[in-house]
Amino acid sequence: MSAHAIDETHDPARTSWVESANGHPEFAVQNLPFGMFAPVGEPPRPGVAIGDMVLDLQLECDLVAILAVSPAQRSAFRRQLSDRLSDPAHREGLSPRLYQAADCALYLPFAIGDYTDFYAGIHHARNVGALFRPDNPLLPNYKYVPIGYHGRASSVRPSGIPVTRPSGQHRMAGAENPVFGPAAQLDYELELGIWIGAGNALGSPIPIGAAADHIAGFCLLNDWSARDIQAWEYQPLGPFLAKSFHTTVSPWVVTPEALAPFRIPQPPRAVGDPPPLAYLADACDQREGAYAIDFAAAIQSEAMAREGHEPLVIAHSCARHLYWTAAQLVAHHASNGCNLRPGDLLGTGTISGTEEGEFGSLIEATQAGRSPIRLPTGETRGFLADGDTVILSAKARTEGFVPIGFGDCRAQIRSGA
Repeated sequence: MSAHAIDETHDPARTSWVESANGHPEFAVQNLPFGMFAPVGEPPRPGVAIGDMVLDLQLECDLVAILAVSPAQRSAFRRQLSDRLSDPAHREGLSPRLYQAADCALYLPFAIGDYTDFYAGIHHARNVGALFRPDNPLLPNYKYVPIGYHGRASSVRPSGIPVTRPSGQHRMAGAENPVFGPAAQLDYELELGIWIGAGNALGSPIPIGAAADHIAGFCLLNDWSARDIQAWEYQPLGPFLAKSFHTTVSPWVVTPEALAPFRIPQPPRAVGDPPPLAYLADACDQREGAYAIDFAAAIQSEAMAREGHEPLVIAHSCARHLYWTAAQLVAHHASNGCNLRPGDLLGTGTISGTEEGEFGSLIEATQAGRSPIRLPTGETRGFLADGDTVILSAKARTEGFVPIGFGDCRAQIRSGA
């Protein structure tokens, strides 16, 4: 069965005997995302989120063995899980394998071999470009080639692990020479993460028409950025230490099968924009290769937490703001014969809209710190302060189907050594 197919597992009338799943804002039985978890004092193992619980799959394997398979195999396994979690006849047999998610540790779903971050959010690219090149915010290649860079896989961490403020070289405004010290312009980036399932052999590109079959699932991704370090170091080769210190991902892998009802056409390009080159052009992908996913980014300072203030949502965005589809990013990555491997991670790049309140990073929302955001405590933020917690969230939704979520992607900033 295709990952694009809508079947009985998506039926909005389907319920689960796991009571917390029914009406759950993220993990209803229509979702069933995969992850690596561990009950207290026990080793990590594969599981599935269902309501407020995690089902131990009791499999002697990792998630690669489960998810780096054909869409038909993944669909069959997901349908089996859905049937068993919906049919009360399986309650007695499966209940001993359920654990309260709040009592479990969550881990990275894969041992990440490689991590690549793209720049596919055109409004973010234009917004940031305008800060530095007001007359020419987008460079000539942007609408032809999916821009990306190779990030640092070793510093990717699951949600909840604190981020240590990095130090690096940066040059103060008006100064002739750089200094070395803690980053003053620490920022978040709201992104969608793409997990690679089946890989490809070195020297064998992935055709655009087959690229979606190489995607095991999706997560939320925060590509933390030290803007002052980045501004000094990125020319001429691009991001390096300003990005490599930490990347946060949500721990659950939301499968393409779960997202089938939320597939939408890729938004048409603006009049005058070039069509994708042939190796990135596929009618099916343009017809249903985008997703109806809404995002939010929120901040909670330490003072807000002490005074009982909820995190302040400072941005809403949506996946339709991506200029390239997930399949196009995969096809482009492998177009030169680069071999992608199971568990590789791709980031879409920051997903921003065009209006105030739709910016997926603080550099956009505050105009590089010139227009700070005011918090409920009276504090202001041009960039992130030590003690701040950033929470990214997302939900796929469309009329006639149960919305599904991705879980939190959060981390708190702590001071460097």
